Amino acid sequence: MPIHESQAEAAIRSLLQSFGLDPEAPELAATPRRVAEFWAERTAGYDVDLAAELQALPGELAPVPVILSRIPFVSTCEHHLAPFQGHATVGYLPGQGGTVGLSKLVRVVQAFAWRLQVQERMTQQIFDSLEHHLKPEAWGVKLVAEHTCMSHRGVKTPEVPVTTLLLGGAWTGNPPEEFR
Repeated sequence: MPIHESQAEAAIRSLLQSFGLDPEAPELAATPRRVAEFWAERTAGYDVDLAAELQALPGELAPVPVILSRIPFVSTCEHHLAPFQGHATVGYLPGQGGTVGLSKLVRVVQAFAWRLQVQERMTQQIFDSLEHHLKPEAWGVKLVAEHTCMSHRGVKTPEVPVTTLLLGGAWTGNPPEEFR
């Protein structure tokens, strides 16, 4: 989803004006361009080809659990356009879809984090991608994040982590320690 930079820049100029600020002031003149570039990065996840990222490695690999813990992510709440950040634990027990490179699991987390999001949907999207592309015997996704829309506005309660967790296949009833 390519960003329309000129439209984004015009919108930021308008937003600054709505705050009673002069977008042509020296300290703000480059802000519309910088903000448009920032949002192009923050929404780059819409363009990721998950099928290409989750291609199986060649050769026979031992079917052992693969679990990455504490994958850092930053996303943007679709309700307030405020950031939320945390860590993901993503894992699977290879099945008919094979094994993928470790960095590919990180890229899947990033692909969904770099979209306008809610944590619950992001957890489900990562979970569904693992199931669909890897066809694992077992898989799990756990996200733990703090939301600035809760810590900086409304109830203004910082340092309250939100945990979302989904388990599939053989791990549904007996998950590894990382998902407990």
